[in-house]
Amino acid sequence: MPDTTATYPALATRLLTLPPSCGPARLIAVDGPSGAGKSTFTTYLAAALVGAPIIRSDDFRVPWDAEILTWWKPLQETVLTPLGEGRPAHLRRYDWHHDRYALEEEIPPAPLIIIEGVGAAWTGSPAAYRIWIDAPLPLRRARALDRDGPEYATAWETWTTREQAHFTTDATRTHANLHINGTTFTPHHFTTLYPG
Repeated sequence: MPDTTATYPALATRLLTLPPSCGPARLIAVDGPSGAGKSTFTTYLAAALVGAPIIRSDDFRVPWDAEILTWWKPLQETVLTPLGEGRPAHLRRYDWHHDRYALEEEIPPAPLIIIEGVGAAWTGSPAAYRIWIDAPLPLRRARALDRDGPEYATAWETWTTREQAHFTTDATRTHANLHINGTTFTPHHFTTLYPG
């Protein structure tokens, strides 16, 4: 099957028709390896889903040598459980650049919640829809080091090996509902990839 170009409003319309998966909310999980473009894609998608909160794995303190899903327990406790019960969540997002937490913010219940980060779409996630984003390793490495700094090259290489082991064991890519080319999306459209 050929790759297809799609728009964010069209995807947003589709997502809003899904049955709830986390209490009254639909959880949309955006996953893929580091540097694939998950954060940028999620920002574009959220613009088409006005009012949908975004929770990122980077909102939690996950050291380079930590387990891939270290952030999942605090996500579950502080965000998914209250929102799943129709209550507001309260989150203090972690600031990686300053090694501190931001002020607590309230996240009101919403029909749709976007969770983004490595591990967001793992098999234990109560996701209504799983999006997988990937890009070639050299591009992902360049993006990651541009974002984090060249001093993290060794840490990033180690993290990449561990995240790939996680993806293989979890079969994350296989369970995704939508595969996206992380090299071509723009603020207006993206290209879907059919699993080979």
